[in-house]
Amino acid sequence: MHEQYNPHQIETALQQQWENDQVFKVVEDDSKEKFYCLSMFPYPSGRLHMGHVRNYTIGDVISRFQRMQGKNVMQPMGWDAFGLPAENAAINHKTAPAKWTYENIDYMRTQLKRLGFGYDWSRELATCQPEYYRWEQWFFTKLYEKGLVYKKMSTVNWDPIDQCVLANEQVIDGRGWRSGALVEQRELAQWFIKITDYAEELLADLDQLDEWPEQVRTMQKNWIGRSEGVEITFDVVGSEQQVSVFTTRPDTLYGVTYMAVAAQHPLALQAAATNPALAAFIDECKGGKVAEAELATMEKKGMATGLFALHPLSGQQVPIWVANFVLMDYGSGAVMSVPAHDQRDYEFAGKYQLPVQQVIAPLDDSSTVDLSQQAYTDKGKLVNSGEFDGLDFAAAFSAIAAKLAELGRGEVKVNYRLRDWGVSRQRYWGTPIPMLTLDDGSQVPVPAEQLPVRLPEDVVMDGVQSPIKADPEWARTSYQGQTAFHETDTFDTFMESSWYYARYTCPNNDQAMLDPAKANYWLPVDQYIGGIEHAILHLLYARFFHKLLRDVGLVQSDEPFKRLLCQGMVLAETFYREHDNGSKSWYSPQDVHVERDDKGRVLSAVLRSDGQPVQSAGMSKMSKSKNNGIDPQQVIEQFGADTVRLFMMFTAPPEQTLEWSDSAVEGAHRFLRRIYALVQQFSQQQPSQPLDTSKLTNEQKVLRRELHKTIAKVTDDLARRYTFNTAIAAIMELSNKLQKAPLDTEQDKAVMQEAVLALLQMLNPITPHLCQFLWQQLGQQSQLEQGNWPKVDQQALVEDEKLVVVQVNGKVRAKLTMAADANQEQVLAQANADENVQRYLEGVSIRKVIYVPGKLLNLVVG
Repeated sequence: MHEQYNPHQIETALQQQWENDQVFKVVEDDSKEKFYCLSMFPYPSGRLHMGHVRNYTIGDVISRFQRMQGKNVMQPMGWDAFGLPAENAAINHKTAPAKWTYENIDYMRTQLKRLGFGYDWSRELATCQPEYYRWEQWFFTKLYEKGLVYKKMSTVNWDPIDQCVLANEQVIDGRGWRSGALVEQRELAQWFIKITDYAEELLADLDQLDEWPEQVRTMQKNWIGRSEGVEITFDVVGSEQQVSVFTTRPDTLYGVTYMAVAAQHPLALQAAATNPALAAFIDECKGGKVAEAELATMEKKGMATGLFALHPLSGQQVPIWVANFVLMDYGSGAVMSVPAHDQRDYEFAGKYQLPVQQVIAPLDDSSTVDLSQQAYTDKGKLVNSGEFDGLDFAAAFSAIAAKLAELGRGEVKVNYRLRDWGVSRQRYWGTPIPMLTLDDGSQVPVPAEQLPVRLPEDVVMDGVQSPIKADPEWARTSYQGQTAFHETDTFDTFMESSWYYARYTCPNNDQAMLDPAKANYWLPVDQYIGGIEHAILHLLYARFFHKLLRDVGLVQSDEPFKRLLCQGMVLAETFYREHDNGSKSWYSPQDVHVERDDKGRVLSAVLRSDGQPVQSAGMSKMSKSKNNGIDPQQVIEQFGADTVRLFMMFTAPPEQTLEWSDSAVEGAHRFLRRIYALVQQFSQQQPSQPLDTSKLTNEQKVLRRELHKTIAKVTDDLARRYTFNTAIAAIMELSNKLQKAPLDTEQDKAVMQEAVLALLQMLNPITPHLCQFLWQQLGQQSQLEQGNWPKVDQQALVEDEKLVVVQVNGKVRAKLTMAADANQEQVLAQANADENVQRYLEGVSIRKVIYVPGKLLNLVVG
């Protein structure tokens, strides 16, 4: 055994051994309890960042712990390889996205292996491989056949320079994030999947997910947005047309003073045909925003159409306006506006001098409503509402809904905020949508025998048009003897990440999307780990996809992920210099020398390269913009992978933010050196006799008790609570006791052997390289991974003796070692015999005795 801890030598050798022995490769085994642990797979951006390292370390610790429980553990890894960043990188590097992506995958795979993660690499997949997306295309065609896929015109953000559709987050201050061009709202034909058909089930089944964070379940519930209301039909005056609206507040119906429709609404377009000013306003709306958060804060604008709607109950005519805050893709593209009782409608009415009609009053007659400053949005009782005056909200809801139904002007409906999933993207680097357009304009799915529709990988990116859109020959094909054209849109990359977890169960199956026997053995995923930023869309789409897979008979479970852990961000210090023009240059914390006070606060910071001062901006999320990312590779090279893993797990609970600290990393490394030294010292004094628990001294019993208390705590922390930091703290506390323990007798050595082996077992999920190495150095032949978790000896936890504190008038005067079952009289007698206690009892009488069994004796004297 080497005298000094050499992590690089240990880790490299063991990683090679694990790979050679295929330690982490698994197959289905009905004789074992399965455990499927999955971390959200990475985008192959080129190199790992600390967020990756934290996420995957958490997953690996859980996997290794469960494997040590004797379970059949699957932990796979793959690559979320399609997407716009690869296109942009390809343009910048003058290469093809495929070449850039595969090179990054090769490098990042090496990084993951260097961290010692126990992945079953035989299951590796990349979503850009035809072997993967072939089955996604096949599944889409099945959904089309089931009536769950359709194509319709939809409003999108269009960049006129880049000639592409932008996601909402790619529009910055109304301009394309890359080109800087003013973004337009365009109507394009887009493919959709009917996720709304599953809205109620997606909502109801959240109740099954009791091992998900409540925050995530609430976010999904709000996103689905179930609401009960009334769909009301308004006639258009002088026309046979009608306008339908959905409202959750039919009690405010008599307060409608205008209607608002989207710029793309048929009534708006009809009115614009003879109104140039309105046509110009509609064109202006095309440059507007489509994100809900932005709609809520932007300036509200509108213009009257000159059309009027007929109120279905009062018979009054209300003007129809075009408003920039109404979107055609939400509901019917029209809303009934009640300015007295909706703040947005109130502000719009004020701007355009439209009437405000109060129809709701407080239930408390002593309260009044002041509409001079804002709308009154509380529920109350009806006023100015004809026959419905005096009704409260619930009664008015029912009565007005019934009246509208009687008149054929409304019906009670359940509505959802959730909209159907638009899966079309006008970019190149994605899965081709497997649909054909025939000469007559009709669309049919690509036949199964012609799948996959392969994306050409050897392309030149010009930064403007998708290569498959620019090449008409790529799209040209035939269908049943007639000319047909492939769809040149590609799938939203959420499609690939919505079912990858299932494909891991049979990644090499070239005959089917899934093997039901294998899929149903492994699914659902027992533990899923990823960032909270994926709490809505990715998780919602994956839940939807799983239900679709179930409904075509490929899986049996209702939900894909049983337990969810959302890890916190990794923060690091930020340093900058401000220039005369107000701009800032940011410097990597690894390039800055920092002096601190005894509380860790920054006293001074200078750039190592020039010795000149830089300013500290505190902790913030690691990012390229602030140049405060810490390169995992550098830290691994300096300290080893086990140190990085230990720091990640010890510094903060997994769901909280973690602050990067060089000193804490160094502290983690010192602890591992101490463990190495402890085992090295003990390896030279191993016992020649086995442990005999019937012959232990009190000191040996105390040490065993501490050991088995630690085993119980660490087991609970890793299995149930996921408080990895407290588990490590308990192991550290135990190691401190072991360093002080005697090795004088054979029983001392036997107790130490039991403790050291258990310590290595408990630490193994976190620092597997060091623990496996030391395990073997102590003569153990087995793999720590294979069911080697220490068991709690309940008998060791039974205390023969208790330490009882003796107080006189509340002040400690003695500490007595007593039999665990000693009663008050026995403890009092022993206290009276103690010389120090006797001094404080001289010349006084004991007025009261307070005894807490096994803990405290307090004598009140006077």
